[in-house]
Amino acid sequence: MKTFIQQLFKDKNGNFSLREFATAVSIFALLTSWIAKQFFNKEMPEYMFYTFASMIGAGCFGYSLEKKN
Repeated sequence: MKTFIQQLFKDKNGNFSLREFATAVSIFALLTSWIAKQFFNKEMPEYMFYTFASMIGAGCFGYSLEKKN
């Protein structure tokens, strides 16, 4: 499990990347807000949802453009 988490935050060159960490934090925040809305009826401002979703998209898009050295 520890190896999986360590590899989750590495880029294609095997270095730790802040982009992967920021994307993981955004996914966690998005899932937390979704769970809060679905099960606890807590509202999250709509603009925050779109911000988190676009941050995740930007992280995935940046990863797809990255070339392995």
